[in-house]
Amino acid sequence: MRWPVAPVSSLATTFAALFAAVAVAVTLLVGFLSYDAAARLVRRDQQTQFAEVVQELRSQVRQRSIDTDDYVIVTDLDHDGVRDDLTRPARSDAQIIDPGGRVVGRGTPRMPVSGADRGVAAHRQPGMVTRRDLELGDGDYRMATVSLGGGRGAVQLAQRYSDTEDLLHSLQRRTLLLASLVVVAAGLSGWWLARRVTRRLVRLARAAEDVAATGRVDRPVPVAGRDEVGRLGRSFDRMLGRLARAEDDQRRLVQDAGHELRTPLTSLRTNIALLDRIDALPPQARTELVTDLADESRELTDLVNELVELAAGRQDDEQPADVALAGLAEEAASLARRRTGRTITVDAAGAAVVRARPVAVQRAVTNLLENAAKFDRDGTAPIELTVRGARIDVRDRGPGVSAGDLGRIFDRFYRADDARSLPGSGLGLAIVREVATAHGGRVFAHARPGGGTVVGFTVGPA
Repeated sequence: MRWPVAPVSSLATTFAALFAAVAVAVTLLVGFLSYDAAARLVRRDQQTQFAEVVQELRSQVRQRSIDTDDYVIVTDLDHDGVRDDLTRPARSDAQIIDPGGRVVGRGTPRMPVSGADRGVAAHRQPGMVTRRDLELGDGDYRMATVSLGGGRGAVQLAQRYSDTEDLLHSLQRRTLLLASLVVVAAGLSGWWLARRVTRRLVRLARAAEDVAATGRVDRPVPVAGRDEVGRLGRSFDRMLGRLARAEDDQRRLVQDAGHELRTPLTSLRTNIALLDRIDALPPQARTELVTDLADESRELTDLVNELVELAAGRQDDEQPADVALAGLAEEAASLARRRTGRTITVDAAGAAVVRARPVAVQRAVTNLLENAAKFDRDGTAPIELTVRGARIDVRDRGPGVSAGDLGRIFDRFYRADDARSLPGSGLGLAIVREVATAHGGRVFAHARPGGGTVVGFTVGPA
């Protein structure tokens, strides 16, 4: 069963969508709150104005209940008097009805007279009021009827509020339109910003995909900026650089190992071929053949062991610890004395305690001592092991190393011309360099005054 492949989503598209979603939420929230506040304010203002006009009319009626005909009952719509004073503030209109409910001063539009309105018009007490909402023509109105008192009729006031609602609906549509434009603009701006923000991430992703597809780790990585994306690009570039160096080291190790293994394997194959005729060989030839086979197999074993150790290199699982270099030097010297039978002196005055992998450092010191014993074939002068701080060096009185070879003796499988006849794989000093580099140190080699060579390394910067 094949699972469906998830579609590839663009980070820029995701950012743009999130940006637009946030803009939608904020715009709708602000628009709704703004519209609601404005609508409440406008409606409350109109209602308050109409209530004030009605209250003003009641006050006037109560204060002048005897001669109200002089200032209230006005049939001339163009008269600039009390009627205008009442209707202008609330943008309303007035209409007069007699005690029987007949309209004697018509308003615009004409207002209907209900039974409640007639009752108020015939009331003896001035300032009695009844209120209602109704629909007149194509508009909605709020209406109030106020009695004049003494059974002399009433004044009807009407305020159209549908115009305000139409205005609010128009405001609502414009708010929605503006919100839509803001959302579209936010989406486009978010897409543009996301493209700019993710541009370097896209280039970095393409570089990673190219490395994964081709297996090439030597391709350049686009690095720009000092932010997190720039740091990621630089880290990725350094990682690819290390992978490229490790791949090159691995390739050279395999090539060099193949070259070095060819000689002992060829010799072993030749000697094994002679085993079929070993009975026909003279006793001395048989002894030489067996000895040669033992030497070649031992040489091959040592070579393979050193190759494995060198290939493992920095992947060693040994954990760093506080190491007293004086005690480590004594242990390495004791081991080298047993293996080589040579006299080895140790001078560890002022030796430091360092943070290091003790087994790896001891192996490096042992390699230096065994290398000095191998090249100092005379064996009359002692080999000197000196430790000062975090610096370790081995001094011998052998034939020395030529100036042309001093810079290459730490290379893998490198052997000077005058040392090719000696046993060894050419990996001992390469392992010393690997150990020193893994501990942040360096290797060194130079001629010793009076003859011989000084070879050593440091554990950490020195």
